[in-house]
Amino acid sequence: MNSAERSLTVSAPGRICLFGEHQDYLHLPIIAAAISRRICINGSERVDTKVNIDLPDIRKRESFEISEEIPYVRERDYFRSVVNVLQRKGVRFSRGFDCVVHGDIPINAGTASSSALVVGWTHLLSRMSNQRKILHAEEVAQIAYEAEVLEFSEPGGMMDQFSSSVGGLIWLESFPQPKVSSLPARLKSFVLGNSHHPKDTKFILANVKDKVLALVKSLKDKHPEFSLQTVLNDELPSYRRDLDDAQFNLLAGTVVNRDITF
Repeated sequence: MNSAERSLTVSAPGRICLFGEHQDYLHLPIIAAAISRRICINGSERVDTKVNIDLPDIRKRESFEISEEIPYVRERDYFRSVVNVLQRKGVRFSRGFDCVVHGDIPINAGTASSSALVVGWTHLLSRMSNQRKILHAEEVAQIAYEAEVLEFSEPGGMMDQFSSSVGGLIWLESFPQPKVSSLPARLKSFVLGNSHHPKDTKFILANVKDKVLALVKSLKDKHPEFSLQTVLNDELPSYRRDLDDAQFNLLAGTVVNRDITF
């Protein structure tokens, strides 16, 4: 984009998780891949500070004014949260935008449609800011994670944002610091089926995450040396007496999932 055009079109892909499902928010590694379905956002600068977002695929519109700290008006208010996170990092906007959003990623289907939207929105806003910032893919992913997960105390991890922003096939570790590596494997085709039964992502993530974190805390209280990152599968029986059947099965499954990913 040059200064004369003052418009930009960006797109970001959804993702599939190949190994480590429900692991990234436990600070365990994952392997994921971007898919060919994408969210596309076209934005054009306005002369005022109003932001208008047209979402014809879902028959909705969003409008707000850019201010120093934009108040949220709904749960998961991602269009506003990205602006707020960027502004806290010193990115400035003297003008607003007219935007149109299209996409072919199934919604509420476990393919990261929300994160693709937030990644694309982050990239577009940074490019159309006063600074015309071109962020590295990992920077876009981190900002998107902050705007989507941390800003609203969501239960998810970083897999979706990094998969969408970096693209291709990635290995992601989030402990002790985020570290992403592109994998050179050449994948063939995948068939992704859509059941058309909406997935309650927030409930599922919170339910699984909360249960694992609760049992980890319980074990660490009694065994300070316990670590979900390092415990060996053959060490698990030593913790059996401190857990009920459901907790032990959940822990064992988590460790096996971790080991398969490694």
